Amino acid sequence: WINLDANILDGKCDVWADLRNQLPFHDATIDAIYSHHVIEHLPNLEFHFADVYRCLKPGGIYRVGGPNGDAAIMKFIENDKKWFKNLLDKRDSIGGKFESFIFCGRQHLTILTFSYLEEVMSKAGFKNIRRCLPAMETSAPEVFQECLKKERVSDFEFPHTLIVEGERPKG
Repeated sequence: WINLDANILDGKCDVWADLRNQLPFHDATIDAIYSHHVIEHLPNLEFHFADVYRCLKPGGIYRVGGPNGDAAIMKFIENDKKWFKNLLDKRDSIGGKFESFIFCGRQHLTILTFSYLEEVMSKAGFKNIRRCLPAMETSAPEVFQECLKKERVSDFEFPHTLIVEGERPKG
């Protein structure tokens, strides 16, 4: 695995990269890309997914995760204030808690739902797009299992985190 990060000061990365720009890889040279709680910070998801697709080899997989907008919408409708815990902005109302979860003190630029990610991934060319339930599940254990062993289980607490995988077709 090669770790990319935009934090050049204290990020533990192999390559410094600003994901608002093109990824620093040649076309069709990467087997898999894994992004966890990153894309909600990006201003142009269409550009990002098209660029990830460009970098992946045919048969390559993109595993992407972030705040689960689908679950947040359901919990907002149910008026379940307890679901919205550990938020950056302390809010009392269900609307305030929902806003804080989605936009995280203005750090997040978009809401991530499965249908939206599926749309953006499809437009970029990805196939076999699927939601991973539970979030530690993967359609490619031979690729992601070692990486997932190093993750904190709390980072995958369902339904707060949405994980989606898509494949660049082989031919």
